[in-house]
Parts: sequence; structure tokens; C-alpha cells
Amino acid sequence: MILTVTLNTALDITYGVRSLRPHATHRVTEVTERPGGKGLNVARVLAALGHEVAVTGFVGGATGRTLQDQLLGTPGVADALVPVSGATRRTIAVADASTGDTTQLNEPGPTITPAEWAAFQEAYADLLRSASAVALCGSLPPGVPVGAYATLVRAARAASVPVLLDTSGEPLRRGVAARPDLVKPNADELAELTGSHEPLQAMKDARRRGAHAVVASLGADGLCALTADGEWRAPAPGRLRGNPTGAGDSAVAGLLSGHVDHLPWPQRLARAVALSAATVVAPVAGEFDRGTYEDLVARVTVAEQVGAA
Repeated sequence: MILTVTLNTALDITYGVRSLRPHATHRVTEVTERPGGKGLNVARVLAALGHEVAVTGFVGGATGRTLQDQLLGTPGVADALVPVSGATRRTIAVADASTGDTTQLNEPGPTITPAEWAAFQEAYADLLRSASAVALCGSLPPGVPVGAYATLVRAARAASVPVLLDTSGEPLRRGVAARPDLVKPNADELAELTGSHEPLQAMKDARRRGAHAVVASLGADGLCALTADGEWRAPAPGRLRGNPTGAGDSAVAGLLSGHVDHLPWPQRLARAVALSAATVVAPVAGEFDRGTYEDLVARVTVAEQVGAA
């Protein structure tokens, strides 16, 4: 079982409009609603790939009940969310059909009490006993200590469970110091962590800070990976129009799936890039177009950079 952690779960609402214009009234052409937050997106993609997944994090209020009701209909995904007194947040994505761009509005999330944080850590420790890998994903809700991911990384390592960290800012900086097996920042998050805008130099610095391996999302340039075994670049297979929300989460799912399937790094990266691209053409985050994925995964070219590590 793969475990995904989404401390700041969300109900994702996507509005489709023909053209998004500031200061104007818009007629919504399509509305979709899904359980969300980065780790839940990762979990749905993993389940679609055939993996058994458990999701945990915080959930509360009427929005939280809606999220859990919808989660019940997701084959292969087990609900291990921890209840809290506050209300689960909503995220609003406005997809502009005329440009293919998406505008995102994210609520902050419920305030977590010390007792609720302690209850979560106990539940997490129990889940680690049956986990083959764990992904720690997304932002922290108010009230959760900024070093929360570092605490959860250390717990996973103590339980000998491989751990992937996908967050940003100070939670990423502290989490990296706890020595996760893999971190997956985007280019901006990596530059904020290290102060370097040159990807290879920044990835080397992230490894010196504690990460065993680093996979950086470089947008239209695909993925770049630096591990103890070397460096690889996996370019994106051309630019696809659609909704990019969740593409990075699908890359995380590809990397985790490749790990538990014991694939070599080039195949893990090809899977991650293909899933990310196939998510852009899907209607909402946490889904991917299977035909696009199957077409692309065999065509992604992953090149090793000799001597870079």
C-alpha cells in the first residue's frame, strides 16, 4: 500500500469559461468538483495505475463531508483522513477555453489544534506499518508546526518506509534537512530553497542539504533528476493545450509508482513526464488521459548527463 499525506486537503472546484476577463461577469460553461489537495491528486493517479493507496490528512466540516463522500467512489483509494473541528478548504480553478490558461484561487484551510496534530501523528505512525512508500504533499494548514514535514520524514525513515516530499518554502527547507529519499520541487521552489536558478547547481545544493535524490519540474522543459547514481533529463513531449492543474501531482505519482515497481530511473522519469503531460489534457486535477499517456510514455526520451553527479 502506498500512503499519501495531504495535511491541507481541499474540495477542488473547476469552472470552465469561454474567456476569462478582469472586472467582467462570466457565464460558466462547465463545473466539476473533486476531492483535492496534492496528495489526493497523487492518490487518484496511483489508483488509476493499479496501485492500492491510502490517503490521510485532515478533514472537517460540511466541505470535508462532501470530500469524503466523493472519495468513497474512487476504486483503490482507502480513506484514512483524520477528523478536525475546522472546515476543509475549497480551491477554485477557472479554466479559460480561449487561451488554455487556468487561474487558481486557494483558501487557507482550517486551523489545526495541538491535540489534532498529535492525533494525526499517531494515526500516521500506524499507517506507516503497512506502507510500501509515502508521499508528503502540499501546503500546511494554519496551526500545524512549520517543521511538520521534517517530523513526518523522520518517522517514515525510522519505519524504513521510502518517503517523497513535495512542498515549498520553509516546510521544504526543514523537510529536506530530515533527509527524505526524494524531493520534487518545481524550478521556483528549488531556487527559493537554494538561491540558485541554475537547475543542476540547485539540485546539487538540495542534495547537500539532505535530500537523497532530487527531481525538478522545469515546466515545458520536462523533468531533471539528480541522484546518487547520476543525472538525467527528460524533456516534455511537446506543448499540450489544456488545464495544467495537477500535472506536477501526476509526476509525483509516476515517480512513486516507478519506485514501488522497481523501475530504473530513466523509466521512472519517462512515466512521470508522460503522466504529467496526459494530465494537462484531462479535464480536472487527479486525472489523466490514458490514451495520451500510453502514447507518450514510449516516446519520452531520457538522456543521462555523464559526470554531472
